[in-house]
Amino acid sequence: MLAWGQADNTKMNKREGTAKPLTAEQQLENKSDLEITRKIRKSLTDDKSLSTYAKNVKIISRNGKVTLKGPVNSEEEKSKIDGLAKAVAGEANISNEIEIVKKSKGN
Repeated sequence: MLAWGQADNTKMNKREGTAKPLTAEQQLENKSDLEITRKIRKSLTDDKSLSTYAKNVKIISRNGKVTLKGPVNSEEEKSKIDGLAKAVAGEANISNEIEIVKKSKGN
């Protein structure tokens, strides 16, 4: 039982299930995966319409399959990143796990 004030990650743990989520450290170092990641990153940084959040999403390439992770400001940014990544790696090779952050009204 949790004591008052302790964090409860039950929902997060259930969402992730038993499979361990990919992290940036799991990027493969082979030439083709590094090139895929480089091309996607370049397309993001070259796009002036994307926020800093969007330009800094994690891009993890493993055997030609790409996982996109991290926060962005809007559904439009998420879709744009998805499209840019698909243009490089192919539609069937993208797993989009990008999350949209909710801005507080004070921001």
